[in-house]
Amino acid sequence: MKQIEQGSPADVFLSVDIDWMDYGAKRNLIKNDTRENLLGNRLVLIAPKDSKIDKVSIAPGFDLAALVGNGRIATGDVRAVPAGLYAKAALEKLGVWSSVESKLAMAENVRAALVLVARGEAPLGIVYETAKVDPGVKIVGVFPEDSHPPIIYPVAMTKDAKPEAAQYLAFLTTSEAKAVFERYGFRALAKPTQ
Repeated sequence: MKQIEQGSPADVFLSVDIDWMDYGAKRNLIKNDTRENLLGNRLVLIAPKDSKIDKVSIAPGFDLAALVGNGRIATGDVRAVPAGLYAKAALEKLGVWSSVESKLAMAENVRAALVLVARGEAPLGIVYETAKVDPGVKIVGVFPEDSHPPIIYPVAMTKDAKPEAAQYLAFLTTSEAKAVFERYGFRALAKPTQ
């Protein structure tokens, strides 16, 4: 959104962070009447595919620190990356933040966190459910949805969008697009248009 604000050409903005869409709306950088919550996701705990860790019951007070031992927990940077922000919120709500804060391996994005786990450089990671498409990891636990703000991907046309961008936006809500999103682990939130 900052790049759009600084003049980078874009017709459609799709974000994993509602705050950035709100930022664009407040500064009249998007066409508000085209804004829609397109997709949803869940926060999960992952491990390398060959890990002995298999099923983790994630609940208030669960002993994540003991589970990771001397290893690290890969996630996005908890100060700036949406996945990291969601992870911190969940860990705080579950009452385990103080026990694991020093064990975090914060990555510049969720993909980098996923790679740390897939390579075995971190025994656990906190990422989006869509990580299940990576063959190098397995999901070992799902964070309760009420442990963090909803993970929603809003989409909208930018204020300077070309008219044909409306067709692309409409395509994103078709049954065909929904099937692709769901195959990759997203939950379609928008009502299908076709």
